[in-house]
Amino acid sequence: MSLNPVVAKVTQRITERSEQGRAAYLERMRAAAEAGPARAHLSCGNQAHAYAAMEEDKARLAAGRAPNIGIVTAYNDMLSAHQPYEGFPALIRQTAREAGATAQVAGGVPAMCDGVTQGQAGMELSLFSRDVIAMSASVALSHNCFDAALFLGICDKIVPGLVMAAAGFSHLPAVFLPAGPMPSGIPNDEKSRIRQQFATGEISRDELMKAEMASYHAPGTCTFYGTANSNQMLMEFMGLHLPGASFVNPNTPLREALTRAGVRRALEITATGNSFTPAGEVLDERAFVNGIVGLMATGGSTNLVLHLPAMAKAAGIRLAVEDFADLSEVVPLLAKVYPNGLADVNHFHAAGGLGYVIGQLLEAGLLHPDTRTVAGDGLALYTREPKLKDGEVVWEEGAKGSHNEKIVRPASAPFQPTGGLKQLRGSLGQGVMKVSAVAPERHVIEAPARIFHDQEAVKAAFRDGEFTGDCVVVVRFQGPGANGMPELHGLTPVLSVLQERGFRVALVTDGRMSGASGKVPAAIHVCPEAVAGGPIARLRDGDLLRVDAVAGTLDVLEPDFDTRPAVQADLSASTHGIGRELFAAFRASVSPATEGACAIL
Repeated sequence: MSLNPVVAKVTQRITERSEQGRAAYLERMRAAAEAGPARAHLSCGNQAHAYAAMEEDKARLAAGRAPNIGIVTAYNDMLSAHQPYEGFPALIRQTAREAGATAQVAGGVPAMCDGVTQGQAGMELSLFSRDVIAMSASVALSHNCFDAALFLGICDKIVPGLVMAAAGFSHLPAVFLPAGPMPSGIPNDEKSRIRQQFATGEISRDELMKAEMASYHAPGTCTFYGTANSNQMLMEFMGLHLPGASFVNPNTPLREALTRAGVRRALEITATGNSFTPAGEVLDERAFVNGIVGLMATGGSTNLVLHLPAMAKAAGIRLAVEDFADLSEVVPLLAKVYPNGLADVNHFHAAGGLGYVIGQLLEAGLLHPDTRTVAGDGLALYTREPKLKDGEVVWEEGAKGSHNEKIVRPASAPFQPTGGLKQLRGSLGQGVMKVSAVAPERHVIEAPARIFHDQEAVKAAFRDGEFTGDCVVVVRFQGPGANGMPELHGLTPVLSVLQERGFRVALVTDGRMSGASGKVPAAIHVCPEAVAGGPIARLRDGDLLRVDAVAGTLDVLEPDFDTRPAVQADLSASTHGIGRELFAAFRASVSPATEGACAIL
């Protein structure tokens, strides 16, 4: 199948837009690669420091003839998704030794759990943690002792930050090793129902706690299709995982075999081997387009609309919101995974998973088939399925048909003909809406505005019974320059209850919503943000707003709107406590959401 003309056009547009920056980036990558393995240029004193604690690996490291892998780990046991990484370094070192090579933990990076900080002050550090992770991983790799890098990370800001670092060390091969999702707990729709019952006072906190503990119950990634699992999808579509590695449960024989295989493959693609594959050549324009296509086809997290431009910029590539919107118009929605459906990622994987979706998109001409990947040349490698045979992983032909068409469908009979994202433009600025989980009859909402400056005020108004009719809830001064752009996921139960009461409800915000949200129409990432004097700062209670995901518009329908002054808010509460003092420079220098809300590039 020839490449879809819109996919080709968007790719060409990105290439032309990025030409100057990408050329300079590739020149730096080639110069670094041509210098040869880094350890050859270190002094004996440099090397002695690096190898002092390596015990049985010292002699091999000092000889300098075998490749040495740098491990960058986001391990902690605050994140269920990252807890399995505790034992990965020992397994990686042992596998490297068996192959005649070495491996060292180059450094760790912070990894916060958005599930813990939702609705808390710490959430105001969440988005900026991506940039800190990129910087921390760069510090780890700056020791310059490594021939390849293995990245251990899964969740919301961790993978994007690690990809930014991998792009910064583009002359090194980079392989990402996932740890997999936890086994399925109580159904996600049941968890959502119980949260709504608590919001309306129908059940006690003890009952809510019991349900939450039954949902988040074991090591592994949360099983809904939020940002963490969207990251895992992205790593396969972009060729940074081994094929089929994303959704194999932790602490299983296949999971361990995939980790060992990832180590061996990292060794094979170093400059000392015959299949040199530097990260900068994997992270090209085609890979980013493939990642966006995967996001649309699976109904993935809106957070990646922020992360992908930042990741691309680190590789000398410039993405724009229009690229997402244009691809969304031609990419069909092939998956229904909660919150877009009832299935979780374990059910999705069993129904055919990413291999089946990639195969369908390749056959439809919606993916670049000729990308470089850590597994080899060509994305068709990612239609294969890993199997365990005699203790080792082998790849066999993947599913040719869906095993459950309520979860995943062929491109010829999708859930909907277009992707899960809509760009919105109008007199309120520019934003995006995830429409894959929104019922079609709610794609257009015209209603009076209710204006708030934080999500707690919305919850208080709900508890006080102030919502008695249709409304567009506006939560402003939530952008990256105001308070770090925290997720407003805590509004989901409240807005869902209002919707179920029969009201026509929408959200408009310069903040962001979690990848777990979606059934209430939400215009998010609105730019310019309120703190920059954007139009959203001129809104008043009662203004008639129109949020139209069909026409792609976001407007205020008031004749005097353009003549009003912008409101200013007291943001002092977001400048101190829980480490927020340390991020003042980030808030002051961050780019707009349309450019990735990045403070370091």
